[in-house]
Amino acid sequence: MEYIEVKLPDGKKKVPKGATLEEILGAGPGKEGPLVVAARVNNILRELTTRIEEDAEIVPVDLGIQAGVRIYSRSLILVLARATRELFPNSRLRIEHSLNKGLYGEIYHPGHPFSEKDLRQIEERMREIIAADEKIEKLIMPVAEARRLFAEDGQEDKVRLLEFANTPKVQIYRCGWFHDYFYDYMVPSTGYLRLFELRFHLPGFVLRYPTVENPVALPVFVHQRKLGEVFYDHALWGRTLGLCDVGYLNKYIRDGKGPELIRISEALHEKNIAYLADEITKDRGRIRLVLVAGPSSSGKTTFVQRLSVQLQVNGVRPVLISLDDYFLDRKSAPRKPNGDPDFEAIENIDLELFNEHLALLILGEEIEIPRFNFLTGKREYRGEKLKISPDQPVIIEGIHGLNERLTEMVPKDRKFKIYVSALTQLNLDDHNRIPTTDNRLIRRIVRDSQFRSYGAAATLRLWHDVRRGEEQNIFPFQEEADAMFNSNLIYELAVLKPYIEPLLKEVTPDSPDYSEAERLLRFLSYFLPLSDKEVPANSLLREFIGGSCFFLDYE
Repeated sequence: MEYIEVKLPDGKKKVPKGATLEEILGAGPGKEGPLVVAARVNNILRELTTRIEEDAEIVPVDLGIQAGVRIYSRSLILVLARATRELFPNSRLRIEHSLNKGLYGEIYHPGHPFSEKDLRQIEERMREIIAADEKIEKLIMPVAEARRLFAEDGQEDKVRLLEFANTPKVQIYRCGWFHDYFYDYMVPSTGYLRLFELRFHLPGFVLRYPTVENPVALPVFVHQRKLGEVFYDHALWGRTLGLCDVGYLNKYIRDGKGPELIRISEALHEKNIAYLADEITKDRGRIRLVLVAGPSSSGKTTFVQRLSVQLQVNGVRPVLISLDDYFLDRKSAPRKPNGDPDFEAIENIDLELFNEHLALLILGEEIEIPRFNFLTGKREYRGEKLKISPDQPVIIEGIHGLNERLTEMVPKDRKFKIYVSALTQLNLDDHNRIPTTDNRLIRRIVRDSQFRSYGAAATLRLWHDVRRGEEQNIFPFQEEADAMFNSNLIYELAVLKPYIEPLLKEVTPDSPDYSEAERLLRFLSYFLPLSDKEVPANSLLREFIGGSCFFLDYE
């Protein structure tokens, strides 16, 4: 028998040539230690069924990192889809979006309203399939053959998607009799998937599984009613347009209807922003603070500018205050556990001074506005005075806007809080959703390249810390919002595609983020590109691609 040498985190060892990663790592259901679901081979993500034919460096991937959680949840969706079809043969399962620390989905069955009893049957069947530890096999087949397979099985969403595949072959996964399509990786067998829960959530359900924060248990259930309503409204809007997946979007673009779709999407944004301005105006005597918060690359800055315009249309003259100007001097910034400065922590803001200034403004007093000098890392005073009238609201934009600690000296009934995020309502197909996080990451990579001279690798490298900050400072407070604004534009990934593909292709195989860049490229390959020519100058998308009427220095 021929042997090769592999380098593992705990040292080197000889293994038989052609051994699978599962064998080399001793991975599998019921093994002690972290649940390994994949591995990086010479820095490239590979499934555990991959055979290693030459010397290599191997790093296991478990549920302690996002790539592992994605593989785990995707594999669960495959088992869920099979169990649903076995119990309800004419049904259609659709995974919609993230919600309540899981994935929200719905099951459509003609003449049979979906019930909690149905869900319990599906969960029981899933557990039977998982207990049997059935294989999950990857099949590589020509696109035309795959489309025929799914057409015969009634999976028209996949037929639409694969119509625009730009590769001659695709990977299909099989579990027992059931075939499904996923653009990314899976576990080797169903036995890996023992930890999950299906929770009834009328009219659908939430599929729950471990998270990076706690890879060995289900997360605490968090009810996100307001977020769910926003997702529902926009999904309904997409279905009204006949746009629930990328296959339909591509048909719009192919048929020359892209410019029309841009105009309709932008009109929806304008209508929703005008509605929020009307709500604030109706209560202008009470509302003194408008707080806008949201995660990275959600378009908060453009949203604030457009909200200000709509308020002025209503005869309201808002004043904008930047939280950045109330940062502590850089040397006084709070520290992370590793000793690095934590500039995103709420403690990095001079809360006492900020609240004092807000209170004085609301009482009709004049204040001197500070300015933070990012070159020196210090707060400065330049003699800029500010005084507002009783009907002038103060708009504050920043990641901590929903946290009561930020404005604790101002009564809650004098504030109007808005949560902004790009809540993607479009799917690749019924079982391949587009994570909101991916949408924002793509925006940020493009923006960082356009205006900060960062390559994609630099943005990808920072993204983990950005997400960690969001989990600590933003997401726990999102249900505190009085209103939510979905900044996603249903056409935007088609416009962003020509911008981001060259950037992702620059990420080299030796980069720690190479596999993530490859994943995004595979995902984007299903979109037809759309010209940005018809994107208006006040669009939130212009904040990322340039040409915004609000940020002339971006051009």
